[in-house]
Amino acid sequence: MILKEAIEQLRNGLAGVAEPNEVQAMIRVICEDVFNYDPVDVALRQESELPDFAPQRVAEIIARLQRHEPLQYIVGSARFHGHRFKVTPAVLIPRPETEQLVDMIVDENPGSDLRVLDMGTGSGCIAISLARALKFAQVDALDVSRDALEVARENAAALKVKVRFFESDMLTPQPPARYDIIVSNPPYICWGEREAMDRNVLDYEPGQALFVPDNDPLLFYKAIVPYAAQSLERAGHLYLEINQRFGNEIKRLLEECGFGEVRIIEDSYGKVRFATGVRS
Repeated sequence: MILKEAIEQLRNGLAGVAEPNEVQAMIRVICEDVFNYDPVDVALRQESELPDFAPQRVAEIIARLQRHEPLQYIVGSARFHGHRFKVTPAVLIPRPETEQLVDMIVDENPGSDLRVLDMGTGSGCIAISLARALKFAQVDALDVSRDALEVARENAAALKVKVRFFESDMLTPQPPARYDIIVSNPPYICWGEREAMDRNVLDYEPGQALFVPDNDPLLFYKAIVPYAAQSLERAGHLYLEINQRFGNEIKRLLEECGFGEVRIIEDSYGKVRFATGVRS
């Protein structure tokens, strides 16, 4: 099989799976992550012979995508903040919107030797990206899932950064340490919102990292925010990714717990996505 034939087979097999522009993006990822052909290679080496495993691998990828399995789980990685992170069904697939959260933290905290905590780290994408981008930061990260922490540790090793990982439940965090920055992207999607979600999320991504009860949508924030109020240094910053439906409620919670300079911020798509506050 040559590269041109693999691309044509992928294009035909995925025609009913996604829109043409999405199919093209999938093909680009497959070429790069599976066959090590970057976009320039794809343009110049259409007649190149692929390895012997290529026909079987292409057929397998098509079959799995037709079952709506996320491409990132199929190839075993996802790109985030300029780097490739290992992902498995034990962790959420990093989203582009969360990159905006990392950028915000980096832009607003130019100092060095900051102490950072990422609560609910999953793949470690936030913690590791901050460890790479902030100046000489000491970064801790916690998660309740041992399988997720194993993935996060592998990502930190692969990207050559030091992050201290801890097994801990966000709902019952340990006695406070002292931090300059606490960040969290906790579960915040209500069970009642499931019907509007895509199958590739519902059928494959870990539900415990996504959903909260309809009658308690701020479940995790009610644990994280008071913990941050105790753990942050004076003038320390709390950064949260949130459900766009509950911006006002989270703002009120932050203010009730003593945070000042509270902001509710939209993402690049114009949706309410983040909340921040400063410990008074």
